[in-house]
Amino acid sequence: MPFLSSKTRKKRAPFRDIGIFSAIACLAVTLSGCASLDTTAPSSERARPASTAQAARFGSVDCRAAKCIALTFDAGPSENSARLLDILKEKRVPATFFVLGKRHMEKYPRLVRRMAAEGHEVGSHTWDHKILTGLGRAQIREELDRTDKEIARLTGHRPTLMRPPQGRTNDTVHAVCRELGLSEVLWSVTAKDYKTDDPAVITRRVLAQSSRDGIILLHDLYPGTVPAVPGIIDALKERGYAFVTVPQLLAPGKAEPGKVYRP
Repeated sequence: MPFLSSKTRKKRAPFRDIGIFSAIACLAVTLSGCASLDTTAPSSERARPASTAQAARFGSVDCRAAKCIALTFDAGPSENSARLLDILKEKRVPATFFVLGKRHMEKYPRLVRRMAAEGHEVGSHTWDHKILTGLGRAQIREELDRTDKEIARLTGHRPTLMRPPQGRTNDTVHAVCRELGLSEVLWSVTAKDYKTDDPAVITRRVLAQSSRDGIILLHDLYPGTVPAVPGIIDALKERGYAFVTVPQLLAPGKAEPGKVYRP
């Protein structure tokens, strides 16, 4: 997907204006009490009995003792993702990518393979960014299963995590996710990087909201986001944070299909 200037943003297609860009507002509605959503905190999952903690290529981190935080990126891969992967490799920081199928995995299959090969977690953000709560059960399954199969084809591993577009979910979505072996992952930190191309603004917003067990939502398809990542990583490391994938954040517990996770 090409870089989008402030001028072109005014002419974006409905998918971009209503889909990704409304995510924070919609989650805010859920948090405000207008809708009921039963979520599980990472710390609660870690407290569940488990036989072994999950290992990482970046080194094992025990988030029961360490001050952990998770970087997550939605709606890629894009032309910016290769540079992002270079940064993460240089900084030795794992991330979780919630990828889209249409126009993204289709266009950049090698980047999806690279994400997995370099130790990052690859999850689903659906095939075409349809709002799942407005679909029937069969349509929800199609959006998720098609994406899962393509991720499995590219990486050799079927995903266990998904992030619903706009953060919108309901009992039907939970049920389909449970059948497909997927857990839903929301977020606690947003830079609203769909509203600014300024890396300094993005960095400041992330740092202001970050706390232990935080899940940071960013999008690697916007021009200001990837340049902000080195500063975000360095500043949070200085504050004593350890970067982990979402599965590592839950370890030694393990994400349970059909559950929704949010700090």
